[in-house]
Amino acid sequence: MEALDLLGAGFATLMDPSRLAFMLAGVILGLLVGVIPGVGGTTGVAILLPITVFLEPVSALVMLAGIYWGSMYGGLITSILFAVPGNPWSVAVMFDGRPLAVQGKAGLAMAAGFWVSFFGAIIASILFTFFAVPFASMALRFGPPEMFAVLMIAFGTFIGLGGNANKAMIMIAVGFLLSTVGLDVVTGQPRLTFGSIEMMRGFHFVPVTIGLFGIGEVLANAAERYKVQIEEVTRAAKLGLHDITAGGMAVLRNFWLATGAALLGFVTGILPGAGATPASFMAYGAAQKMSRHPERFGKGAIEGVIAPEAANNAAGTGSILPMLVLGIPGSPTAAILMAGVFMWGFIPGPRLFTEQPEFVWSFIASLYLSNLGALLICLTATPLLALMLRTPYAILAPIIVVLSLVGGYAIQNAMMDVYLVAIFGIIGFILRRLGYPLAPLVVALVLGYPTEEALRQSLIMSDGSPLIFFTRPLSAPIMIAALVLFLLPAFQLLRRRLRARAEREAPGE
Repeated sequence: MEALDLLGAGFATLMDPSRLAFMLAGVILGLLVGVIPGVGGTTGVAILLPITVFLEPVSALVMLAGIYWGSMYGGLITSILFAVPGNPWSVAVMFDGRPLAVQGKAGLAMAAGFWVSFFGAIIASILFTFFAVPFASMALRFGPPEMFAVLMIAFGTFIGLGGNANKAMIMIAVGFLLSTVGLDVVTGQPRLTFGSIEMMRGFHFVPVTIGLFGIGEVLANAAERYKVQIEEVTRAAKLGLHDITAGGMAVLRNFWLATGAALLGFVTGILPGAGATPASFMAYGAAQKMSRHPERFGKGAIEGVIAPEAANNAAGTGSILPMLVLGIPGSPTAAILMAGVFMWGFIPGPRLFTEQPEFVWSFIASLYLSNLGALLICLTATPLLALMLRTPYAILAPIIVVLSLVGGYAIQNAMMDVYLVAIFGIIGFILRRLGYPLAPLVVALVLGYPTEEALRQSLIMSDGSPLIFFTRPLSAPIMIAALVLFLLPAFQLLRRRLRARAEREAPGE
C-alpha cells in the first residue's frame, strides 16, 4: 500500500543517528516539562521552539514532536503521585489515579497509564498514517470558499463546543485584530501600524505565544504560591516488574474500553480547538456510564486511569492531522508546531504531502518512535522524573523567564519581540485570572491571515457576493455546519429558557 511505503521511507529518513538523538532529547525534555506543574507541553514547546531554528527541518520537527509526546506522559506522574496535574489533560486521570496511589497502588496506576498512553497514541498514529493521504487528496480540491468554510468550522468549535461562548468570541476577535496588524493581504498597504516601521512586521506568533503560555504561567503560579508536597517520592514512584506486568494486564482486560477511548480521542483531536483536554474528560465520563460498577469511579477504579489516558494521547496525535493537511491546528500545541513548520520555510497544507514527502513522512514516523521512547523511559526512570519536583519553583521560575525572553529574541533578532513576550506575559496572567481561554486567541492569531485571505479571494471570485459559500457543493455543507456551531449556544440558551418556563407553568407550581 502507498501509505506503508511512504511510512517506510519516513522511518528510513529518521534512521540518521543525529535525528534520532534530537528526537530522544525532545522526549526527555518533554517528560521533564510534563512533570513540572505550571509548565506543561504547550508552554514547553513554545519556549523551546526558537532553539530548533538552528537545526535542519526534519531534526527540528521531530525534536518538537518529542517534546510534545513526552509531556503527554509526564503529566501523568504528578497527577497520580501528588494530585497535581502537570498538564490540563491530566486532570481527569487524577480522579482515580490519586486514590489508587493513596491505597498503595501508585505503581499499578502509573504502569497502566503509561501502557495505555502508548496504546492510544499508536492507534491514533495508525489512523493518522492511513487517513493522511486521502485527507490531503480531498483537500487539494478545496478553493478559497472551501478553505474559508473549514476555517469557520475551527472557530465555530470554540464557540459551540467550548465552555463560555462569549469569552471565546472575545478572544477570537482579539486574535483576529492582532493578525491584521502589518501589511494588507491584498493591497500590501500598512494598516494599524501607527507610523511605526517595527509594527509593519505585525505580531509574530511565537513571541505572543511564549508570553501567554510561558511568562503568563510563571506569574499565575507565583500568584497562587504554588507548592507541591513531596511524600516519599522515590518509594512511591518506583515501578517494579510486577507493577509493569500488572499494568499491562489491566490494559488488556480493558482492551475495548481503551480502543473506544482512543478512537474518541482521535476524532475529538481532529476537531479544531478541541484537543486532548476535552477528549480526556469525555472518555472518563463515557467509561463511568458504561461501567458495571460506576460507584467505584473516583475511589480508585483502574478504568478511570485507562480511558482518559488513551483518549488524551490519541487526541494529541489527531490534532496534528488537520494542521499538516489543512494548515488548521487542532490544538494550541499543534498551532505552535505549525509555527515551526512556517519557520523552516514550509507551508502546511495538502501540497506539503506532494512537495515535501520526506519532511511529512519522517514526522509521521516519529509519532511511533517518540511514543516508544517515552514509554521505555517512563517505565524505567519514573523516580528520577518525579524527583524533578524537588527543584524549588523559585529556581525554576527565573529559568523559564530567561528562556522565554531569549526564545522571543531568537526568532527575528528583534528587541520588539522581547517586549512582546513581556507584555503578553502580563496579558496572559490577567486573562487567566479573569477566566478567559487563551486557546481561541492563539488559534485566531495563527489563522487570522489565511482566513482573511480566503475570504477576500472568495469575494473577489464572486464579485462581492457571500452566496458563493452556499452555492458550491463542497463549501455549502461545511459552511452550514459552521453556522450551526456558531448558533449552538443561542439554541441551548433558548432551550433552557423554554424548559424553565414550562417548569414554572406546570400544574402544582
